[in-house]
Amino acid sequence: MDQHNLIIILGATASGKTKLAVSVADALNGEIISADSRQIFKRMDIGTGKDLPEYHINGKTIPHHLINILEPGERYHVDAFKNDFYKAFESITEKNKIPILCGGTGMYIHSLLQNQTFTAIPVNQLLRDQLNLLSKEALISELQNDNSENIDHVDLSSKKRLIRALEIAQYLKHNKLEAVKRPEIKPIIFGLKNEVEITRAKILTRLDQRFKAGLIEEVVQLLNEGISKEILVFYGLEYKFIVNYLDGLFTLDELKLKLGIAICQYAKRQNTFFRKMEKDNVEVVWLDASAPTNLLQQLVVEKVSLSEN
Repeated sequence: MDQHNLIIILGATASGKTKLAVSVADALNGEIISADSRQIFKRMDIGTGKDLPEYHINGKTIPHHLINILEPGERYHVDAFKNDFYKAFESITEKNKIPILCGGTGMYIHSLLQNQTFTAIPVNQLLRDQLNLLSKEALISELQNDNSENIDHVDLSSKKRLIRALEIAQYLKHNKLEAVKRPEIKPIIFGLKNEVEITRAKILTRLDQRFKAGLIEEVVQLLNEGISKEILVFYGLEYKFIVNYLDGLFTLDELKLKLGIAICQYAKRQNTFFRKMEKDNVEVVWLDASAPTNLLQQLVVEKVSLSEN
């Protein structure tokens, strides 16, 4: 791993990322770093799809990082992920083992690949609330009138990103952003991709399994622990829809139907984000997610080995 010091395995939900990452880690003496914005929270297991038993392979447990590190409701953001990632990365490499970043939160992965220093700039909620009252056109005008040279490649079609760009510009007018020295990462990136109908079928099958495993009961337990409905709704998808179900907004059948549709839509957004990464010159080796895991593992190991020669 001289040319590459990090393997990344990304893909939409239900694509089999964890199973492949575990298999590759077993073959190459690696450890896994999670790139999932919700699996960091303890006791949110079924809804976030941690699939912890998958980390057991050939009689051993593959070490994994950035899973179950926070209590539900604690704040976490991209820059915190980057700090935690690099701590795990250095810890793994110091043991002469291979770090394998695995997940579907594209924003987390992209922030590492693009070395986006602006993720360290804190949220200014008051400013966000004020800017949110403006139209997209007014936000673009505000940005164009700003004299800052630090804002590049802003997506003018996204109101959320326009507001973030103005938030960054405002911060940099009064603060200096200190450069953080981090180890260089040289990744080789693999992506798992399925046909749309296969993805949909896998999502619905897995969702049914999660209901049987106690998905609703997990949300009830979190509420009983004092986690607010607002926080669970903020975490989206399973947690949002089940809170609404518990509030009587729809029946169990409606819950399963609406949640299935929402997860499929989420998978589509994930794939759209991965395509955007490629437009930003991120090279991804795409693999057929419907292939057997052992075959995919062989392909990854061979590709990694070839890239070192």
